[in-house]
Amino acid sequence: MHSPKPITRRGFFRANAALLGATALGNLPFAAFANTATGEFEIVKTEAEWRAILTPNQYDILREEETEYAYSSPLNDEKRDGVYHCAGCELAAYESNTKFDSGTGWPSFWAPIENAIGTKEDSGFFSTRTEVHCRRCGGHFGHIFDDGPAPTGKRHCLNGLALKFYPATG
Repeated sequence: MHSPKPITRRGFFRANAALLGATALGNLPFAAFANTATGEFEIVKTEAEWRAILTPNQYDILREEETEYAYSSPLNDEKRDGVYHCAGCELAAYESNTKFDSGTGWPSFWAPIENAIGTKEDSGFFSTRTEVHCRRCGGHFGHIFDDGPAPTGKRHCLNGLALKFYPATG
């Protein structure tokens, strides 16, 4: 009968380094993820309540800060006049006149509606970015970058599943 080879100290450290690396990248189910924005919000629901009103993909994006695949959202190509609302709580967040084609594959805007969003520092994926979320329910929308058009120079790069579009009437 063959006995298992004893683990060396070097093997032990390599295995733990691989485990930590996989966990940091979110490749393991027990990886620590940041969940939605921190702070006080007007709308607070339990996980079960959010899951009851959101699709599984919307839940992953809005509540677990996941990202949809580039070019997967119909809202990326939406050109009509209207308003984009939070898919979690219906707060009006972005107007179509601030939307632009960034070429990134995600709906992009150069400014939100006043008092519609909140931000926080996001230090994931080996860089620091500005995360943007709904100021009313804390739902994750996406990130803000400094490579947008005038007049703000900002690009609010958002997940289409985090938003609902309501066309202008009349």
